[in-house]
Amino acid sequence: MSNKYEEAFSNTFLNVMPQFGIESVTLERQTECGSKIDAPGVVCIIGVTGDLHGNVIFAMTDECAKMVASSMMGGMPILEFDEMAQSAISELGNMLAAGACTYLEIMGIKADISTPTLMHGDFVVQASFEQVTCLEMRINDMHFYIYVSLERK
Repeated sequence: MSNKYEEAFSNTFLNVMPQFGIESVTLERQTECGSKIDAPGVVCIIGVTGDLHGNVIFAMTDECAKMVASSMMGGMPILEFDEMAQSAISELGNMLAAGACTYLEIMGIKADISTPTLMHGDFVVQASFEQVTCLEMRINDMHFYIYVSLERK
């Protein structure tokens, strides 16, 4: 997998999160992992089509999802991961994937995204391809994972 794919997703994340008032955002590490991903609580899966195909999986704990949803809604307290918080995280997945596709387009790679699928609970997610890159991001004191499973057509 090309590092430019991962760079598009990490750069988008680093640029989008401060727009919600989340200032402490870093890329902690990038690792290669297998296609089976243990969900930490909340997962948003978005399909990618065009010059690339596969999916990107955004994963975080319930607490991280509530904190991010709260920030997206102007600091409104989120006590439960309810429909409003779920909608916010789905929209975040859309924003991150669409932003990454814009970066890719600048590099001459056409990519489009599917409607997000949001899941909540304890389960294992199967990525599109065996080789997956995990971008371990840190928001304040919480982890947010971006699993990139893309191949060029």
